[in-house]
Amino acid sequence: MNALSAQLRSYLLYLVIALLPFTPRAIADGLPNLGENSQAVLTPQQERRLGEEIMQEIRQDRTFYDDPEVTEYLNDIGYRLVANSADSSLHFEFFAIRDNTLNAFALPGGFIGVHTGLILSAQSESELASVLAHEIAHVTQHHIARMVAHQQQSTLPTLAALAVAILAARTNPQISEGALAAAQAGAVQSQLNFTRENEEEADRIGLQTLTRSHFDPRAMESFFERLQKFGRLYDNNAPAYLRTHPVTSDRIAEIENRVSALPYRQVPDSLDFQLIRAKLRADLNTPQEAVKEFNTSLAEKKYNNETAQRYGLARALMQLGQLSQAEQILMQLRKLKPDSAIIETQWAELASAENNKAEAVKRYRAAQQLYPGHHALAYGYATALLQNGQTGDALKFLSDRLQLYKDDYHLYELQAKAYAALGNGLLSHQAQAEAYVRLGNLSAAIDQLQIALKQGKGNFYQLSIAEARLRELRAQNSAAHKKQKGP
Repeated sequence: MNALSAQLRSYLLYLVIALLPFTPRAIADGLPNLGENSQAVLTPQQERRLGEEIMQEIRQDRTFYDDPEVTEYLNDIGYRLVANSADSSLHFEFFAIRDNTLNAFALPGGFIGVHTGLILSAQSESELASVLAHEIAHVTQHHIARMVAHQQQSTLPTLAALAVAILAARTNPQISEGALAAAQAGAVQSQLNFTRENEEEADRIGLQTLTRSHFDPRAMESFFERLQKFGRLYDNNAPAYLRTHPVTSDRIAEIENRVSALPYRQVPDSLDFQLIRAKLRADLNTPQEAVKEFNTSLAEKKYNNETAQRYGLARALMQLGQLSQAEQILMQLRKLKPDSAIIETQWAELASAENNKAEAVKRYRAAQQLYPGHHALAYGYATALLQNGQTGDALKFLSDRLQLYKDDYHLYELQAKAYAALGNGLLSHQAQAEAYVRLGNLSAAIDQLQIALKQGKGNFYQLSIAEARLRELRAQNSAAHKKQKGP
């Protein structure tokens, strides 16, 4: 992938939108026989490595929306679906992209991206779940590996070049000429034809997953019907989702036919769904626009959930610096005792915004006891301890939490800051190295360990651990590059 030109690399963010376009053909029931051919060409390990490399590009892009509460919500709803999918043993990671267009996409290795515009446009939690279920099906059915097997392409760089060529042909005719010179036009057309079969599987299997997860299966139909009407208004200037995920009457009819025999099920939205949408409106608009929008909807009583609207208003007021007004709203909300880690997190963040460090620690600690699994609270609590000069307490809290969430790179980053505050460069760089490992960036992790060892500070035991970890990561990095090159 490093051989791709800078111009083409900029399109990696939307790589699998091109690889996995929605199509309207009907399919027969029954899971397909994947066989051994696909995984012989692209193993699960290679799929994961390719996904991690693409994620490195995405995480460096300004549109990557690294908000812990949005990410946690997407992973909560995502894993609810995964538990009822065709293969619940696979690893997934759901993340958000700051983009107002309607889109979602699956990357190799179980990485699934969701545009913030899709979250905001969904009129129910079941509609959002219907899109995620479809993308999960692409992963559980190993569609990318099967596409590679179909083309008999045996190396990851070839797959990346082909993917970018497909995308370029759809989005930019000038770039497509150069891209298609690297991947023959006939192969590209064959690849597109093959993915239509994948889409048929993903539609059906995604609908089964949606139903098993106790969401409303009719939400998929209603979402596509609204998209179809939306597309007629925009014609050739339709948003990205409608260009790369064509919705037709045939496809809607097929979904309708599948759900017609199912009993009617009214599924209420979770409070978190409404709060996350309010948070996005507060954060993605200007504070002035957000305050006006929330005030208007509250005055006119045009909302689905009043608690979420007031939470969004408080958040927007905080961003405007109107902390006393935000405090009044949050105090009123908390008196209603909603069961919400998101609201408690906002209450603790308010104390930090007011520069009341001791109160912030107190609020975070109390909220942690109520919601020990909420990641944003954990990050906020550790940060508040550091800001209050309680570095030892922060390190103990982070160490304890890493016993439960050993793959959380945010915790390692905070641990690196804590060790740096104590002047321990060796352990600080070592913790940062572990954060990079969790981000799939082995080269950066190796660099951090080399810096740590060059400092020469630390006891024999600490230095030995760092040296052993460096050897381990170098071996992993070398093996990964050999697999990429192929035979």
